[in-house]
Amino acid sequence: MPIPSRITGLHEQMTAWRRDIHAHPELGFEELRTSDLVAKKLAEFGIEVHRGIGKTGVVGVLKAGSSPRSLGLRADMDCLPIQEANTFAHRSTSPGKMHACGHDGHTTMLLGAARYLAETKNFDGTVNFIFQPAEEGIGGAKAMVDDGLFKRFPCDAIFGMHNRPGMPLGRFAVRGGAMMAGGAFFDIDIEGRGSHGARPEAGVDSILVASHITAALQSIVARNVRPVDTAVLSVTKFHGGDAYNVIPERVQIAGTVRSLKDAVAATARARMEAICAGIAAASQASIHLEYEPNYPVTVNHSEETTFACDVAATVAGEPNVNRAVPPVMGGEDFSYMLEARPGAFIFVGNGDTANLHHPGYDFNDEAIPHGVSYWVRLAETALAA
Repeated sequence: MPIPSRITGLHEQMTAWRRDIHAHPELGFEELRTSDLVAKKLAEFGIEVHRGIGKTGVVGVLKAGSSPRSLGLRADMDCLPIQEANTFAHRSTSPGKMHACGHDGHTTMLLGAARYLAETKNFDGTVNFIFQPAEEGIGGAKAMVDDGLFKRFPCDAIFGMHNRPGMPLGRFAVRGGAMMAGGAFFDIDIEGRGSHGARPEAGVDSILVASHITAALQSIVARNVRPVDTAVLSVTKFHGGDAYNVIPERVQIAGTVRSLKDAVAATARARMEAICAGIAAASQASIHLEYEPNYPVTVNHSEETTFACDVAATVAGEPNVNRAVPPVMGGEDFSYMLEARPGAFIFVGNGDTANLHHPGYDFNDEAIPHGVSYWVRLAETALAA
């Protein structure tokens, strides 16, 4: 099925929306300008607008016909705390902030679908357009769910979409079951006893202790997780010391744990606690572990995944739909919505661009019509008149 001419006719206008959002990035729960733009556009399309769900979230409600059936389509709005390296005209105007994950494109594609469906109303039921804040590690989806999202806006099913750099334009990829990893952040504070760099015997070397912990943590995935399971544990911060000749009193390390099963995550946490306790006893340092579970595993529901694949195939053609893409170890807070309602999360090709979370990334505007067509076809098929 070719992209509808009405959608291709909106491409230039949608590109302008996307680039405007890109130039004005906002961090999680700070999406005031973005949510204003979304609410204004939805109102212009004649869609009922609800604001303040999960702090800065917006929901647009569009009804057609008399069916009680309902559908949720979700896009995220926040940016990342990254200094943009691009030099094009629509680069970020906010120092230290940029849309390095494509949420500007996600928001635009859902706005485009909202406009098209409001004009055509070729469905019978209710479409809830869910514009979510704070996806990047803060849990805006949970905030919306906790704020009564699905009680106020019932959805028989919920669907999400994310762009994927390196996957050709016009292609889609999804899988049933675990699609993206669950995650946790951890902080480990090590307190030794500071001393002169020339007299290590007079202190407890917090640098050495932190190094032992960093190395030991790698044994968890290598020796405590079954080879047929999947997990990642990465130390991403290591801070300590200010002088060449001083062994510091304190060192802080931090990082992330990712897995595709709750049991694996529980094993990793238990082993981290044991490692910290053991090294503390051996080194005479004080070690404190803070382990903060982040997002649950993103688990696609079987029936909705098949439906998403079938719809994508009508948009892109069956050869351009990967129905069994390998799971991704990145996290996604759409998982909270999938815990509350059945649904599926799908990838759409972003072409040959810089990777996500890279300072040179930019959402590919040529992907917009493909994403809009998927959303439109999804609503029209799920709520067929």
